[in-house]
Formats: sequence, C-alpha cells, structure tokens
Amino acid sequence: MGFLDVYEQELSFQTDRRKATVEFIKIISDLWYDKSIELVLFRNQLIDRSVSEILSLHEYAVEFVKKPISIFDTVEIAQAIKSIDLPPAKLDIGKLTYEYLLEDDKYDDTLAFVTDKLKNAKNVNDITPKDVILFGFGRIGRLVARELMTRTGKGSQLRLRAIVTRGNIDETILEKRASLLQHDSVHGDFNGTVSADLENKALIINGTTVYIISSNVPEDIDYTQYGIKDALVIDNTGAFRDEENLRRHLQSNGVSKVLLTAPGIGVPNIVHGVNHNDYDPDKVDIFSAASCTTNAITPILKAIEDTVGVVNGHIETIHAYTNDQNLVDNMHKKYRRGRAAALNMVITETGAGNAAAKALPSLVGKLTSNAIRVPVPNGSLAILNLKLNNKSSKEGINTIMKEHAMEGVLVEQIKYSLNNELVSSDIVGSSAPAIFDSKATIVTENGENAILYVWYDNEYGYSHQVIRLAKYIAKVRRYTYY
Repeated sequence: MGFLDVYEQELSFQTDRRKATVEFIKIISDLWYDKSIELVLFRNQLIDRSVSEILSLHEYAVEFVKKPISIFDTVEIAQAIKSIDLPPAKLDIGKLTYEYLLEDDKYDDTLAFVTDKLKNAKNVNDITPKDVILFGFGRIGRLVARELMTRTGKGSQLRLRAIVTRGNIDETILEKRASLLQHDSVHGDFNGTVSADLENKALIINGTTVYIISSNVPEDIDYTQYGIKDALVIDNTGAFRDEENLRRHLQSNGVSKVLLTAPGIGVPNIVHGVNHNDYDPDKVDIFSAASCTTNAITPILKAIEDTVGVVNGHIETIHAYTNDQNLVDNMHKKYRRGRAAALNMVITETGAGNAAAKALPSLVGKLTSNAIRVPVPNGSLAILNLKLNNKSSKEGINTIMKEHAMEGVLVEQIKYSLNNELVSSDIVGSSAPAIFDSKATIVTENGENAILYVWYDNEYGYSHQVIRLAKYIAKVRRYTYY
C-alpha cells in the first residue's frame, strides 16, 4: 500500500470517527434534556463539548484504563442507555464501556449488558427539585451560577431562582452583573445567553428568569414574593462565617437550608465524598463546604490514610493570588499580603491542615500547613509531605490513587493525571477538586516518606464541590453509576 493510499485510509477513518462523535453528542443531549440523564466519561463532563474535545477525552480514557476504548464503543453503549427506561441519573459511560470490553462474553449484546448493570436504578426514589438562592455574586457565586444554569436540563434538581447583592439595582448595575457572568478572564465566555431585565430586576440566563435582590440583611428578605419556597441559600459573601450569623438566613421567608462556601465556625465543615454522609440533611440546616485547599487535599489524604496510613505530615500550598490581596503595594491587615499580588510570591498562613483533620479525625494533631500565594490568577498546587505508617513505593502510592480515581467514594473528587508536561494552566476548568500528578510522586528509598503533588482549580473545582454538596443537602442526588 502506497503513502497516498495510507493517507486516504486515515482520512476516511477520521471522518467516520467524527461522524460517530456527532451522533454521540446528539444522544448525550437527548438523554440530558429529555430524561435528565447525564453521561460523563471517567468523570469528565460531556455536555456542551465539541467533537474534538470528546475525541480527546477518549484518548485520555485509553491511556487511563489501558484498554482500546473508542468512540464507536461508547456510541453503542449510549444507544443502549437511551433505549431503556431510567430515572434521572448520572452515568459514567467510560466505566460502562470499560466493563463491557472486559465482560462482553457474558452478555448477548450491549442492551443486555446495560440493562443488567443499571438494574438498581429502578430502586431510586423520586426527586423533588430545590430552589436555590445565591447570596453574593463574586468569583465562586458566578461560577456556581454558570454551572447551575448550564446543567439545569429539565430542572429536576437545583433551580437557581435568585441572586442577592448589595447596593442599588439599576440598568447599569444589571448590565454589569450580566457582563461579569457572560465573560470571565480566566474561564472564558459563558456557554449560554445572559441579558438584563430592568422591569423585573432580573437576569435572563438561558431564557430563565433569575431575580436580582438587593439586601445587606438576610432576615429582611421575603423570597416567597418571588415564588420561591423551601430554598437553599448558598452564601458566598464571606461576611457570615459562624452559626449565629448564618442562621439569620433561616429567618427569611422561603428558606430552609444554608450552605457556606468558606470554612465555617460552629457548623459542619464538609468535603463532599469524604464526610458528607456524617451529617443528615433532615437534621442539619447549616453546612459549610470548607475551603478550596481543604477540598483538594482531604480526598488524597483519605485515600492514603485508608490504605498505608499517615504518621504525620506537612502540607505546603502554592496558591493563586486572590481578591483579598492588593493589586499594587498598599496597606493590608495581614502581613505580606499588602504587596502587589501579580509581582510577588507571598508566604501566608492556611488552616487547611487543621480543616482536613476535621473531616478526617484520625489525622488530628498530625498535620502542619502553610501557603505561598504566587502570581497566577487561578490554578493551585498542594505538596503533601507525609510520613507513612506502612512502607510503600512510588508505584504503590500511584496504584492506590489510581484505584481511588477509578472506583469507590472518591471518584468525583480525584482525577489521576498521566501527563508528563502538566502545568497549572492545564488544570483550569477541571471539575475534580484534586488532580493527582502521578508523574511527580516521590517516595524515599526506605519507603517511609511520600511527597505527593496535587493540583487544583481553586475556583472551578471547588465550585463543583459546592454543587455536589448542595445536591446532597437538597436531597436531589440522582442515581449514579461510577
């Protein structure tokens, strides 16, 4: 076969792959908008992805599981999922396809396989949608709003109904709010539509009305005037951190639950996937989603603690600068943070070690932590230097992390990276709060100490943890297959 023949054959194969991907995208959309069934590929989101992005995710899947998972395989599994009756669900089609490749000799066809694997879905209780109010509209608030509106689907889970901000609401303010939601210097443009509705003092996001309410005092708002009831307030202002102040939200008409997007005082600090099941949302009304760093390191620490064990350790976070630092040198109430954020590395404190121990009580008193703010706007790194209870190796530690990224309770929280060239900008936009850098793992020759590198998008990954916890609190978690 000549070079031209080979080239023509390659072109033909690429055409077939891309056509199959277009069909795959249609099935993903049909399942999501018609049945509230969300497909992911080894926890990577597929909704609103391009053909090239989906093919790239398939290449990651092949390297991850060491099996030739192709778009033709996933299309076949997706068609089978579409053909059966399922409740609202979130299904990892990567895991399903991988299992089918291992077990196809046990089943007559993909339909029989999918029907058997998802048979427990029929036991899931019906979901009652939950109204959501964002109290504050800063970096985290806007990202949470984007994700909630992008994944509204049929509205069977969380419904963003209102956003509370300070100050007057006029045409200029509404347009500014709309613009900040639509455009983001780090995360790019919102993949949807946003417009201002001055008459109703609202933003129209993807054709849906979201009211903008002005208030500094939570208890003065009557949300029922906006048709909102039994709502979950997600407080991302940072103004109220303790139970007494957060409880003021519950004095508002129309509110039943509160979630703080910062470490809380006197309220349960939750890292979803690690300790959320310790608190019953029927009995607890106020929750904290802890911090972005705590959500990054705690899943990794749990995986290590549950396997080889941790004697003690130190956590150093290399963190993107944040809005509480100064753009240029100026006064600041904290040491060093007054220096220009985009020009300096700044040593500062972090309570991440103690916070992780709150979620994992077996680590109380075993961890120290510190932080260095660096001149990048987003994307951070935690370095975990751990003394192990049981000796291990680089291969042993990486195997532990890969297993936890593939199966078990931490699959949403841990992404396993195989990339030798990984840098901070590469992890921007990752929905996992912890990206484990397997290529950077160091274990001492005696096997007693391990140094682990954990990347995290301190905005986007954390926002997804907030939403996961919100779904748990609101009791709108769907049937999942991971």
